[in-house]
Amino acid sequence: MAGLDLLGPDRRNLFVGGEWRAAEGDKRFDVIDPADGSVLTDVADGSISDAVAALDAASAAQAEWAATAPRARGEILRTAFEMLTERAGEFAELMSLEMGKTVTEAKGEVTYGAEFFRWNAEEAVRIHGRWMQDPAGANRLLTVKKPVGPCLFVTPWNFPLAMGTRKIGPAVAAGCTMVVKPAQQTPLTMLALAGVLAEAGLPDGVLNVVTTTDSGGLSETLMDDDRLRKMSFTGSTPVGRTLVRQSAERLLRVSMELGGNAPFLVFADADLEAAVDGAMIAKMRNMGEACTSANRFLVHVDVADEFADRLAERMKALTLGRGQDEGVDVGPLIDEKAVESVGRLVDGAVADGARLVTGGSAPEGAGFFYEPTVLSGVPTTSEIAREEIFGPVAPITTFTSDEDAVRMANATEYGLVSYLYTRDLARTVRMAEALEFGMLGVNTGLVSNAAAPFGGMKASGFGREGGFEGIEEYLETTYVAIPGG
Repeated sequence: MAGLDLLGPDRRNLFVGGEWRAAEGDKRFDVIDPADGSVLTDVADGSISDAVAALDAASAAQAEWAATAPRARGEILRTAFEMLTERAGEFAELMSLEMGKTVTEAKGEVTYGAEFFRWNAEEAVRIHGRWMQDPAGANRLLTVKKPVGPCLFVTPWNFPLAMGTRKIGPAVAAGCTMVVKPAQQTPLTMLALAGVLAEAGLPDGVLNVVTTTDSGGLSETLMDDDRLRKMSFTGSTPVGRTLVRQSAERLLRVSMELGGNAPFLVFADADLEAAVDGAMIAKMRNMGEACTSANRFLVHVDVADEFADRLAERMKALTLGRGQDEGVDVGPLIDEKAVESVGRLVDGAVADGARLVTGGSAPEGAGFFYEPTVLSGVPTTSEIAREEIFGPVAPITTFTSDEDAVRMANATEYGLVSYLYTRDLARTVRMAEALEFGMLGVNTGLVSNAAAPFGGMKASGFGREGGFEGIEEYLETTYVAIPGG
């Protein structure tokens, strides 16, 4: 398995202060292949003491790293971008092995994830303050941008490379050091990424990686340490709420990229072929295991049956299988619990009166698979319309007016992303203003872009990753008053 070649025996350990080291007590945990439930390999199971050692290293490196020239920081990111691009095939196979997505899709993640290094390599030299005369004319006002300081990053399992580079890229560019805690299910890609950054010239202690089965204990301990200045988390809203509560005592600066319940609106005037193409992208990216995944298909009653039939035809044609095999379109879900959760939501929708158009079950055999599924006539009161599905299931509900569409779309505590298909420009403007989401895809099923600010509102969190806004999450502002003389 070529992907595992990125990780020699030492690189399956903790990465602290520029060294690969065993966990306290030499504890380890297994990494599981979701395609068949077998053990891929094992990695170090870091303790609280190991986490504190990682913060020790980050704190020790902070002052010198903050003083490093922006161009030098940017060049390290640019080198890492080039190395990731050169090794895209190996990283893609590694991600496919530990997470399940197809190698083709994983290569797309490498391209997307590496772009955060290239983008922030360019942003490192464009950190601006300002100089101005005060309105009264007597004094001068100077603002200076400074790195926040040591950060803690907790990354999810569904995009093990890109969710890391989205945080590491701007932190490196801004001059911050960091401790990264990758998801227990998918630690291998982050360990391989740490190796790339070390080879690219990132100084010891700037990036530290602690793999562990005690994510809660690690986060709570480090967030209670007054040396930590920033915490960024991508994951579920319930966990995010817990972390925000824990951060409150120290008024720790936090960024939260949390859950989603994305509506996918199809109006009567939409190009249905384009809408189905977009639906396949918005729904089936990462087997539906994405916070940006289209979760509710709200379709005008006049075109709902045709849309459902066309979407079902496309979903039915997809091939399930191991992500590394040729001809496979849909890999496994992350674990057995995920399969059970998706099955419960689908069964509940059918019990509530929805019609099963295609799919609807987990195939027999090894691995954590679930059939691509389309449901029509889903009641808005059904649990599947309220909860994040995180699987390859498209529930369709109808609406009759623009006002209905907006009301139904906004009827969720989440506000990450929404999608709409229409040929009416005026409607597009109205929808952009009325929909309560941090991002909107208009006649497209893909919104993620390193040059754009990714993030949501309401229970989907706060803060932005990417775009000009992304680096601001890692900068503090100092205002200096200077007499004009």
